[in-house]
This record gives sequence, C-alpha cells and structure tokens, in this order.
Amino acid sequence: MKYLNRDLSWLDFDARVLALAANENVPLLERVRFLAIFSRNLDEFFQVRIGGLQEQLSAGVVGSTSSEGLTVVEQLKLVKPRVEELIGRSVRIFTDDLKPKLAAAGIRFTDWEELEAIDRTHLDKMFYDQIFPVLTPLAVDPGHPFPYISNLSLNLAVVVRDPGVAEPRIARVKVPPLLPRFVRMPDGTRFVPVEQVIAAHLDALFPGMEILERHAFRVTRNADFALKEDEAEDLLEAVESVLRLRRRSPDAVRLEIDRAMSDGVRQLLARELELSDSDIYAVDGPLDLGDLWSIADLDQPQLKYEPWLPLTPPQLAASSDQALHLFRALRQGDILVHHPYDSFLTSVEAFVDQAARDPRVMAIKQTLYRTGVDSPIIKSLIRAAEAGKQVVALVEVTARFDEATNINFARALEEAGVHVVYGIVGLKTHAKITLVVRTETSGIRRYSHVGTGNYNPTTARLYEDIGILSSDQDLGGDLTELFNYLTGYSKQSRYKKLLVAPGSLRPALLELIKHEADAPDGCIIIKVNNLVDPTIIQALYAASQTGAQIDLIVRGICCLQPGVPGLSENIRVRSIVGRYLEHSRIMRFGSEARGPEYFIGSADVMQRNLDRRVEAVIPVSDPALTARLQEILDVNLADDDLAWTLDAEGVWHKVSTKVGINTHRRLQELALARLQAHTPIDVSA
Repeated sequence: MKYLNRDLSWLDFDARVLALAANENVPLLERVRFLAIFSRNLDEFFQVRIGGLQEQLSAGVVGSTSSEGLTVVEQLKLVKPRVEELIGRSVRIFTDDLKPKLAAAGIRFTDWEELEAIDRTHLDKMFYDQIFPVLTPLAVDPGHPFPYISNLSLNLAVVVRDPGVAEPRIARVKVPPLLPRFVRMPDGTRFVPVEQVIAAHLDALFPGMEILERHAFRVTRNADFALKEDEAEDLLEAVESVLRLRRRSPDAVRLEIDRAMSDGVRQLLARELELSDSDIYAVDGPLDLGDLWSIADLDQPQLKYEPWLPLTPPQLAASSDQALHLFRALRQGDILVHHPYDSFLTSVEAFVDQAARDPRVMAIKQTLYRTGVDSPIIKSLIRAAEAGKQVVALVEVTARFDEATNINFARALEEAGVHVVYGIVGLKTHAKITLVVRTETSGIRRYSHVGTGNYNPTTARLYEDIGILSSDQDLGGDLTELFNYLTGYSKQSRYKKLLVAPGSLRPALLELIKHEADAPDGCIIIKVNNLVDPTIIQALYAASQTGAQIDLIVRGICCLQPGVPGLSENIRVRSIVGRYLEHSRIMRFGSEARGPEYFIGSADVMQRNLDRRVEAVIPVSDPALTARLQEILDVNLADDDLAWTLDAEGVWHKVSTKVGINTHRRLQELALARLQAHTPIDVSA
C-alpha cells in the first residue's frame, strides 16, 4: 500500500502556512503573523517529531520502520533538506518582501549599524537601565564547564581575548525571554533586535577584554517525553516531573546558528551539545521569526483582516422583552454552533454560565483539555460548586505544552469544591463534552454539548470548530455513562448514540466505509485535521477501488496518496489554510439518493485518536443541522481561494482562483444571512 511520509506531510502543511506569509492578497500584518506561526510550528515539529525519532535512534531501534517502510535514519535524512528549503524561503520572505513593505507602511526594522548617534544614546540608557541588570555572561573554560542552554532560548556566543593572553576564550550570553525581542524606538515606528543591542554593549559585560566574535544561536530540545502513568502513584507529581525534565531536557535536537559563525565556535557548540552536522541549521537572517508575533499584534487595523464579530446563533437570540433562557431554546430543538462565525460567548459559555446560575441545575460535568489561563468557564464551574451544585471537571493534565496551565486551574477548581479527576490511566481524554443535569416539572432532564474544539474562548475566535447543544435524552444518557467510565469503574462500552474511542469508534468508521464500498453509489466526505491511520487509509483505498467517490478535506498531515490508478483514483484530497485554523471534524457517509449520515466529534483519523485517547463522536440527524453541515462541506469543496489539492505523486498544489470562493469569507456571509433572515423564536414556553 502507498503511504506518504508523516513528517514530510507535516512540513508540507508548514509550507502552506508559509505561502500565506508570501501571499500579497493577505493583509500585511497578517502575513507577518503567518510567518510567526510557521516558525512556531517548526519549533514544535523538532521538539515533538524529531525529538521522538532521535529518542528512538538513541534507544537503538534503528530497524523499525514507518508506515511507508522507512527506517528512523531514513526519515531523519528526508527531513533535513526540506527544512533547509523552508527556512531559506522564510528568511527571503521576511528580508526581501515583508521588511520593505512594512517600512513603506511605517514599521521599520533597523539594525544597530544604521542608527544615528541620538538613537544609540537612547538605547545606551535603556541597556544600562533595563537590560544589563538581567544579563549573566557565562564563561567556557577549564574552570567553567559549558553551561546548560535552555530550550528555544536565544543566545550569543561571544569570543573574547585577554590582551595579555594569546588564546581566545568563549562565553555565552542568554537573551532573557522577559525582554522584548524587538525594542521599539521613541518614534514608535522603528524596531531594533534586542540581541543587537546586547551585542553592541558586550564591552560592559566583558570589561578589559577584546571582543573578537559574536554570533546568535538557538537550541531546540526534545520535548516528547512519555508519561508512565501506570507507574505513577500521583499523576500530578508525574506530570510535574515531566515538566521539569522538559525544562532541563538533556537531548538537543537542533542547533540554529548565524551563518557567519566561525567554524571554531560552530564545532564547539556541536561538540558540547552532542549534535552532528545534520542537526545544525545555518540561517542567513534573524533567528526565531516566531517573535514576529509581537509585531503582528501592533495596533494597525488597516494592515489586518477586517474585524469579525461572532454572531449569536439565531435560536439563542431572545426577543427584546425576554431574557435569554438557553434551556428553553434547547427544548425546542438541537442547536448547531459553528465558531468563530457563531459566538462562543453567547452559546457554549452561556450554556455553562446559565447552568452555574440556575437553581434548578443539580450537576455539571465537563472535560477540559485546553481552556486558557483566565477562562470564564472555569469561573462558572467554581461558582456552581460554591452554590452547592455537583460539579465534576475531568482535566487532562497531560495535554502537551499546556500541562502547567491545566495543573494550576485544576488546583483552583479543587479548592472551590469541584470534583477534579484526571481520566483513565494510559489514555488522554480528548473528548469535548459537557453534561448538565436539571430538575424540571416533568422530572430530571439532561442537557449536553458535544464539540470538536476546546473550551477555550481565545481559540474559539481563531479556530474553526463545531458543537451541538442538545436536550436529547438518549445523548444525555450516553454522556452520563461516559462520565461514569471516566470518573469511576464503569465498564460501559455500548451507547445509544455516542461513538467512543477507544472502543466503538474505529470499528464503526470501518463499517461505515465498507458500507459505502459495497454500495453502487458509494459516497464519503471526511473533514479532519490529520489523516494518518493506516487501517482507515487501507479501507478508503478499498472503497475507491469499488467505485466509491471520496472527498477528503485534510487541514494538516495526510498520509493517504490520492489519484493513484488502480488504488485511489476516486479519492480527492484538499486542504483549506487561511485566516482561521480549520479544526472541526465532520464525516458524511452515503449518497443523496440513499440519505447520508453525518457525524461530528473530537477525533482525528490517527492511531493515537482511535486507540490511545478518549474521543467522542456523535451522529447528527436533524435535517436543519445536517443541512448546515452539508453547507460547510460544500463551501470547503468549492473553495478556489484558500484551497490546496494533493496529487498522485504526493505533491500539494495551490488551486487556481476562478470564481473566488474563500471558505472563511463565504461562511461569514452565510452567518450574516442566517441572522438577517431569522425571526426570533418564542422561548417563553
């Protein structure tokens, strides 16, 4: 079977993000932001994917192969030239394209050498007042061992010589992360890289020494540490130990250097960091373009996307003389919310907030994977617990790079009386589910939210996600059983509506695919973040060979190879990359003639999601809601402005713009049209 390499596919996604930084049709500061996103994505790639491969190499598992049959060594060799190409392209975009355009718009990057005397005097004072006190030069010699270089830190390697001693010495100066990377000059329009300000004042750090060389460098370390939950007596302590290990990771996986760095300094760094030439990336421009995020955040609205104010879903827009009561609205029918087009604040946050305030609500149960530092949802859960409600929060403290944040708010919840649990040993809880239990005249009633995205108000404005708010009692019963499984010792594995991983989700997907393979008019449309799982890919290949028509909308990694004669000629793959991060998962099985089935949920098509995470996927059958889902899929498939397609050789191509359908702009237009066409419903019943 044919599979595309997962790591190269990840880098292909980074290339699509980088293409947005080069796209002149994108507002200027948004292009800067995409360049910063590209750089941060590349950091994560090395910390996680390359870190994991290097760990396998160190453990001696050189013979194991990937799904496409490559050894660890072969995979690492594939990555190097592709990364170098992307880094070179990113530097050229910044240096040759964005910098001149930013200067024309009044945002200028100025090197120290270009500054006039008055500017240098200003920076001299800033250096001695604000920068010098927090710098710590560290010598490297027989009496001073090579210092630990923290992950992703920016540093200067300085070569100095005592005038009375012939042999030069090397020292390291770390650029403290608390300092702004780009120092803003008093005129408000010019920015000077802080490492250049430090470099210009090295004589203050090494008085009496001759400064021979100074070069920027940056180290990336492995952050892919496995948590041995089954061996941990205290999960929080185990996670905190992983955080400490990550902060002091002994395994460097990448060294970024200024291309002008001398061979002597380069060799010393490589030797001390135990890196080979293949791990070193020489850059012809500034290191760590991820710090451009601060420039992208400048208050220059004319250089950004036109603001979008998320809309309150029409079903939740109460008439002017009535207070919004979400539970009454839900009893009239399920509500689909599509962020960021629909407001997270007036839908999901309002759902949890009303549950916390409503005296009839007896219990609230919710999973929290990534929710942000100052989340209104956390405040609502605390308020509910303080009001005496039964509140359960399943906090996933092993969510990578959010562990510390999650530990902190888990402790705050516990202090308020919330029952905090950490899920199933060996499984990350990635499901996005909320259950509210309310006493009503007719008895106990359950209200639910099942979504594709995190309960995070910040990302809800940046990520495209879908959620279903429901008063369906079968769904509520399923969620009750699932929470009992997550918090207790329930062995429940069969549900009326939910598809749960690990368990029923994988076999259900395989059965749905096979059903379309066997049908004379087989039709499958799947929208996900990543498509990696070999078993599902094989099933899709088999369905294609029987004539089933398959459209895959894969934002990130795709290991399936479409359009291969005799294997996948009936499969088409596209990716939408633009203003919002496509994050929702929608699956459709069946032709219009037979009546398609729709599903949404938290799971991507990856081994980890289907086998090693708790995921929740639900069917959507309400005609009004399925029409919305089909509308989203149709817009994605018609897009010729943001879309890329994958060919039979595994190469991504930008779709030629003919009609000019932009998914994100079109979905904004449709959201406005729905609001304008809607007559407020009576929620007083």
